[in-house]
Amino acid sequence: MQATNPLKQYFRQPAVYIRLPSQGKNYAPGTLNASATGEYAVFPMTAIDEITYRTPDALYNGQATVNVIQSCVPDIRNAWAVPSTDLDTLLVAIRVATYGHEMDFATTCPACKTETEQALDLRTVLDRMLPADYSRTVHVSDMEIFFRPLSYQNINDNNKMQFESQKLLQAMPDDGMPDSDRVTALSDALKKITEITVTALSQSIAAIKTPQALVTEPEFIQDFLKNSDRQVFNQIRDAIIELKTNSEMPPLSLTCPNCQNRYEQDLTLDMTSFFAPAS
Repeated sequence: MQATNPLKQYFRQPAVYIRLPSQGKNYAPGTLNASATGEYAVFPMTAIDEITYRTPDALYNGQATVNVIQSCVPDIRNAWAVPSTDLDTLLVAIRVATYGHEMDFATTCPACKTETEQALDLRTVLDRMLPADYSRTVHVSDMEIFFRPLSYQNINDNNKMQFESQKLLQAMPDDGMPDSDRVTALSDALKKITEITVTALSQSIAAIKTPQALVTEPEFIQDFLKNSDRQVFNQIRDAIIELKTNSEMPPLSLTCPNCQNRYEQDLTLDMTSFFAPAS
């Protein structure tokens, strides 16, 4: 029988409690310990968590984000399954729990080009995060299309494929390459990017209902997107983009201290800087 650690009372304690924008929906069975109150405890990062976020390979393959979320929000048992609607809320809450609610960031006024450091209360960011309405469907001809948010696994896999495709484009020499080879290489790279786009769109579709069937098989949905006409494809794509935009963090409203110009700036969760210790 293992003895109880007498130091357990000194272990880290929850610092923040949050409600998930998804309300716990869109999680696969066994990936989330559902809360009866709808609130989830967020613990500060450990020293090991901070080291993980400084490991380039772990950041690139997504394992750093997965490890830190599961460490700091233990009710999430598999962070790869976290829907995109909850991801930013979780990361902001973990930063608040670890370093406090204030974060300094650099900004440049688009009017007078003055560079300043401003303080942001991340609690206001959490309060402004609203879920997109994934219950809304789109009707195309006699089809009804149901959507779902991408999982973190989907997002990470697609980002890695996009990165590899961009590297292929950047690796093409500016000169010395025969035109025919250049056209072939460019065509292959653009084809790969198109395939990534179709894959991401198909992963955002939960089901397609027709008068004859309810189609949920990913391979059938992807095949449909590849063979649909331009108008149908664009209608589905635009609906998915709108849902994604509605679930993203709203831009910050800022005022330049030099010229009083009011402008907006996006808050980007760059993992290498977002989880740097607060000054």
